[in-house]
Amino acid sequence: MSSTESTAPRRSQWPLWEVFVRSSRGLSHVHAGSLHAPDAQMALRNARDLYTRRNEGVSLWVVRSEDITASDPDQKDAFFESAQGKQYRHATYYTKSEGVKHL
Repeated sequence: MSSTESTAPRRSQWPLWEVFVRSSRGLSHVHAGSLHAPDAQMALRNARDLYTRRNEGVSLWVVRSEDITASDPDQKDAFFESAQGKQYRHATYYTKSEGVKHL
């Protein structure tokens, strides 16, 4: 190893983090972008500096990209379709009992 090489990992080796910003209280966090950082604290600091420079946010979330599991948009019909033959999952399936009041 030459004297110019560092033992610290290069940026390309740092994990990718997804950044979510909440612009004001009462609103949901929204995906703002991605960044590379060596750990969660550095990802949070870098996200603050990169995505909230003009006081746009009140809260930040950072999540490792590899920890996110998502459904396939091309399979949305099968994934979100209500199961056939499972009407008991809906309130309209049930009838009111005679002895129950205030329903």
